[in-house]
Amino acid sequence: MARTHTVTIHDRQTGRIYTVEVPEDRYVLQAAESQGVELPFACRNGACTTCAVRLLSGEVDQPEAMGLSPDLRRQGYALLCVSYPRSNLQAETQDEDEVYELQFGRYFGKGKVRRSLPLEED
Repeated sequence: MARTHTVTIHDRQTGRIYTVEVPEDRYVLQAAESQGVELPFACRNGACTTCAVRLLSGEVDQPEAMGLSPDLRRQGYALLCVSYPRSNLQAETQDEDEVYELQFGRYFGKGKVRRSLPLEED
Protein backbone atom coordinates (compact mmCIF):
# COMPACT_ATOMS: atom_id res chain seq x y z
CA MET A 1 0.00 0.00 0.00
CA ALA A 2 1.37 3.42 -1.01
CA ARG A 3 2.11 6.12 1.55
CA THR A 4 -0.42 8.94 1.61
CA HIS A 5 0.36 12.65 1.92
CA THR A 6 -1.77 15.64 2.85
CA VAL A 7 -1.96 18.14 0.01
CA THR A 8 -3.30 21.64 0.61
CA ILE A 9 -4.06 23.71 -2.49
CA HIS A 10 -5.02 27.38 -2.50
CA ASP A 11 -7.06 28.04 -5.65
CA ARG A 12 -6.18 31.66 -6.35
CA GLN A 13 -8.97 32.05 -8.92
CA THR A 14 -11.76 31.11 -6.50
CA GLY A 15 -10.07 31.95 -3.20
CA ARG A 16 -10.88 28.47 -1.89
CA ILE A 17 -8.44 26.25 -0.01
CA TYR A 18 -8.67 22.49 -0.45
CA THR A 19 -7.03 19.76 1.59
CA VAL A 20 -6.90 16.25 0.15
CA GLU A 21 -5.14 12.99 0.92
CA VAL A 22 -3.07 11.73 -2.00
CA PRO A 23 -1.28 8.37 -2.23
CA GLU A 24 2.27 8.49 -3.63
CA ASP A 25 1.20 6.36 -6.60
CA ARG A 26 -1.60 8.70 -7.79
CA TYR A 27 -1.47 12.05 -9.51
CA VAL A 28 -2.51 14.95 -7.29
CA LEU A 29 -5.18 16.16 -9.76
CA GLN A 30 -6.69 12.68 -10.09
CA ALA A 31 -6.88 12.18 -6.32
CA ALA A 32 -8.30 15.67 -5.74
CA GLU A 33 -11.03 15.09 -8.31
CA SER A 34 -11.94 11.75 -6.73
CA GLN A 35 -12.44 13.68 -3.47
CA GLY A 36 -14.80 16.19 -5.10
CA VAL A 37 -12.29 19.01 -5.64
CA GLU A 38 -12.53 20.92 -8.92
CA LEU A 39 -9.21 22.41 -10.00
CA PRO A 40 -8.15 23.93 -13.32
CA PHE A 41 -6.89 21.48 -15.95
CA ALA A 42 -6.90 20.98 -19.72
CA CYS A 43 -4.72 18.30 -21.34
CA ARG A 44 -4.18 15.92 -18.40
CA ASN A 45 -0.84 14.78 -19.84
CA GLY A 46 1.67 17.40 -18.67
CA ALA A 47 1.88 19.30 -21.96
CA CYS A 48 0.17 22.58 -21.02
CA THR A 49 0.24 24.86 -17.98
CA THR A 50 -3.46 25.04 -17.08
CA CYS A 51 -3.00 22.95 -13.90
CA ALA A 52 0.27 24.63 -12.88
CA VAL A 53 0.88 25.35 -9.21
CA ARG A 54 3.70 26.91 -7.28
CA LEU A 55 4.81 24.71 -4.41
CA LEU A 56 5.03 26.61 -1.14
CA SER A 57 6.34 23.54 0.69
CA GLY A 58 6.89 19.89 -0.03
CA GLU A 59 8.14 17.82 -2.95
CA VAL A 60 6.62 16.16 -5.99
CA ASP A 61 7.86 13.78 -8.65
CA GLN A 62 6.71 14.92 -12.09
CA PRO A 63 8.72 13.01 -14.71
CA GLU A 64 6.05 13.54 -17.38
CA ALA A 65 5.74 17.33 -16.97
CA MET A 66 6.94 18.24 -20.46
CA GLY A 67 4.96 21.51 -20.24
CA LEU A 68 7.38 22.93 -17.64
CA SER A 69 10.99 23.77 -18.24
CA PRO A 70 13.61 22.37 -15.85
CA ASP A 71 14.21 25.94 -14.69
CA LEU A 72 10.56 26.42 -13.65
CA ARG A 73 10.59 23.05 -11.91
CA ARG A 74 13.65 24.18 -9.91
CA GLN A 75 11.74 27.36 -9.02
CA GLY A 76 9.00 25.23 -7.44
CA TYR A 77 6.42 24.97 -10.19
CA ALA A 78 4.54 21.73 -10.78
CA LEU A 79 1.77 20.38 -12.99
CA LEU A 80 -0.86 18.69 -10.83
CA CYS A 81 -2.06 16.41 -13.64
CA VAL A 82 1.30 14.55 -13.65
CA SER A 83 2.62 15.18 -10.12
CA TYR A 84 3.07 12.43 -7.56
CA PRO A 85 3.40 13.71 -3.97
CA ARG A 86 6.62 12.76 -2.20
CA SER A 87 5.76 14.61 1.03
CA ASN A 88 2.95 16.70 2.46
CA LEU A 89 2.43 19.66 0.12
CA GLN A 90 1.22 23.22 0.19
CA ALA A 91 0.63 24.77 -3.21
CA GLU A 92 -1.19 27.60 -4.91
CA THR A 93 -2.69 27.58 -8.37
CA GLN A 94 -1.15 29.88 -10.95
CA ASP A 95 -2.64 31.83 -13.80
CA GLU A 96 -1.89 29.84 -16.94
CA ASP A 97 -0.79 32.99 -18.79
CA GLU A 98 1.65 33.90 -16.00
CA VAL A 99 3.35 30.51 -16.19
CA TYR A 100 3.36 30.60 -19.98
CA GLU A 101 5.00 34.03 -19.88
CA LEU A 102 7.61 32.84 -17.37
CA GLN A 103 8.44 29.92 -19.63
CA PHE A 104 8.21 31.44 -23.08
CA GLY A 105 8.11 35.21 -22.59
CA ARG A 106 11.71 35.71 -23.66
CA TYR A 107 10.80 34.29 -27.07
CA PHE A 108 7.69 36.38 -27.63
CA GLY A 109 6.68 39.98 -27.23
CA LYS A 110 9.62 41.39 -29.13
CA GLY A 111 7.47 43.67 -31.24
CA LYS A 112 5.27 43.16 -34.25
CA VAL A 113 5.66 40.14 -36.44
CA ARG A 114 6.52 41.31 -39.94
CA ARG A 115 6.17 39.29 -43.07
CA SER A 116 9.20 39.31 -45.29
CA LEU A 117 7.23 38.46 -48.42
CA PRO A 118 3.79 39.64 -49.50
CA LEU A 119 1.01 37.06 -49.34
CA GLU A 120 -0.07 35.63 -52.68
CA GLU A 121 -3.65 36.20 -53.73
CA ASP A 122 -5.77 33.12 -54.40
